[in-house]
Amino acid sequence: MTAPAQDNGWLRAMPWVFVLIWSTGFIVARFGMPHAPPMKFLAVRYALSILCFLPWIWVARVRWPTNRTQWLHLSVTGVLMHAGYLGGVWAAVKAGMGSGLSALIVGIQPVLTAIWLSAMGGAEGHVTRRQWVGLLLGFAGLLLVVSRKFGTGGAGDQANWLNLSFAVLALFSITAGTLYQKRFVKPCDVRSANSVQLLAALVVTLPLALIETETIRWTGELMGAMAWSVLGLTLGGSSLLYLLIQRGAAAQVSSLMYLVPPCTALIAWMVFDEPISIITLAGIGLTAFGVSLVVRPPKPV
Repeated sequence: MTAPAQDNGWLRAMPWVFVLIWSTGFIVARFGMPHAPPMKFLAVRYALSILCFLPWIWVARVRWPTNRTQWLHLSVTGVLMHAGYLGGVWAAVKAGMGSGLSALIVGIQPVLTAIWLSAMGGAEGHVTRRQWVGLLLGFAGLLLVVSRKFGTGGAGDQANWLNLSFAVLALFSITAGTLYQKRFVKPCDVRSANSVQLLAALVVTLPLALIETETIRWTGELMGAMAWSVLGLTLGGSSLLYLLIQRGAAAQVSSLMYLVPPCTALIAWMVFDEPISIITLAGIGLTAFGVSLVVRPPKPV
């Protein structure tokens, strides 16, 4: 009788563990970005992550996807959710976009996902009035959280057609990847599925990394950022995201992304002593309330 209770407890904790891990991505970027070009960093991250997954798969005797179609679907999601999303965000910041604007653009994802699902209809596409209210409140809270970051990054912290293109690419990649995985990817072991996704992302990212003229400088900060990117963000965060999409409704999973910037603000306050204003705290509360409206199960009829 204890195992099911433990399993249910883990399932309830999964979304919040995911948000906590995913929020550290911006912290990792702050440590790693000055020492490596974005595509080279991501290519090394994908390669090391695959090397970590393969022994685990071999020891655990995990089965790989059984047909080419499943390999294809996993590869598409890997290109979208790893190469497209991460590559777009890192490239946008490297090209001069501030973290506030990049977080706000990518933060449109839950609303974009809900609009698509409502347009398509069906059981998965039903977004209730309460969830719409939660999505809009969550976005308003996100706007409050990131508002203090606008115009605070100096002359290089500005939007132009190049970094806006990268940020929009990231937005559409994570949105399309979430919808595509929920629609086409059949449940399979997260370790082998993630390996296929990472391999596809590496194939796309590696040629871009080779074009970059800047070299990687293996400082202590970069090695720490790389280690956490592989072990925490990819093996932990990406695996949890895969499981959440498989188990939950796309709109509910996407709404969790609203919590990432507020959680990042709290981590930055603890790690870098970045100030938190009353407006930021209000935004965190509003975002959390909005997400709670989206993920709350409907009342039994």
